[in-house]
Amino acid sequence: MQKTTLEQWRMFKAVVDSGGFNQASAAVYKSQSSIHHAVNKLEEALGIKLFEVEGRKTVLTDAGKLMLRRGQYLLEEVARIETVAESLSGGVESELRIAVDGAFPQCIVFQALEKVSALFPQIRIDIIDTVLSGTNELIGEGKADIGLSPFPMEAGLNEEICLVEFVAVAHRDHPLHRLERSLTYEDLKSYRQIIVRDSATQKKVSVGWHGAEQRWTVSHLRASIELIEQGVGYAWLPLPSITASLDSGLLKRLALNEGASRTASFFMNYQDVDKIGPAAREFMGELRLLTLNMPTSK
Repeated sequence: MQKTTLEQWRMFKAVVDSGGFNQASAAVYKSQSSIHHAVNKLEEALGIKLFEVEGRKTVLTDAGKLMLRRGQYLLEEVARIETVAESLSGGVESELRIAVDGAFPQCIVFQALEKVSALFPQIRIDIIDTVLSGTNELIGEGKADIGLSPFPMEAGLNEEICLVEFVAVAHRDHPLHRLERSLTYEDLKSYRQIIVRDSATQKKVSVGWHGAEQRWTVSHLRASIELIEQGVGYAWLPLPSITASLDSGLLKRLALNEGASRTASFFMNYQDVDKIGPAAREFMGELRLLTLNMPTSK
C-alpha cells in the first residue's frame, strides 16, 4: 500500500512553486495549516526532511531537491493520464493545434487539413506560424498538439517527414548577378542579407551563413521572400516557397561556387502518442502520404 498521496505531492510542489507556505495557500486556495499538514505527512511517510528555514525563507533540503524531481515526474504523468482519459471519454478532439515552421511546404499542410476537415467537420483547427525552434517550444509548453520543425525534440516523439532544399537567391536585377562569374562568400559580404528570426522565446538558435556586413532580420519567412522579390537583398530560401518566382524569372539562383544550396530534414513532432486523437492521427497520415513524392530539387 502506498505511503503517500497525490494531494501531498501537489501541496509539496505548490510550496516550492510559490516560494513558501503562505504564498502556496493563496495559490491553491487552501489554508496554510492544511498545506503544512500535507507536507508534514509526506515527510513522515518518506522519512526525510523536505524543507528547512533560512532566515525568513523556506528552502528545499538536498533530499527535498531530489524528491522534487521525482515528484514533478509523478505529477506530470498523472496529468498525462488524465488528459488521455479525457480524450477517450470525449471521442474526437474538439481542437487540433498545429505549429508549422515557415520553411515547411504550407500547401501540403493545407491539403492534409482539408482531408481532416472533410472527415471531422466540427473540429476547430489552429495553425500557428513558427520559425526554427519555436515549434518545439510550443509543443513543450502544451500549446500545440503536433509540430512540423527542422529540429527533433529533446523530450518527445520525432518522425522525420521530408527533406526541404534551401537555395541562395536574389532578384533577377540584383548586382550579384551582374558579376557574371562564380560567386564566393567574400562577394556576398558586401551586400545585404535577409535573415529570419527564431520565434522561440527561450532557447533561440540560428542556422546557415550569417556573414554579411549588412543584415536585415525579419520575423516571418513571408516577409523575407517579399524583400528578396523587391530586390532588397539575398537569402537562402526554401525551394517549395519560391518555385513560382524562379519559374517566372523574378528570382534567380546565386552562382555560388559552394554552398549555393543545402538540404534540411523536417520532423513531425509531438509529446505523447497516447494524447493523439483521431483527427490528429488522420492529419499525420495524410501528411506522410503527401510528402512521399515531394520534390527536393529544381
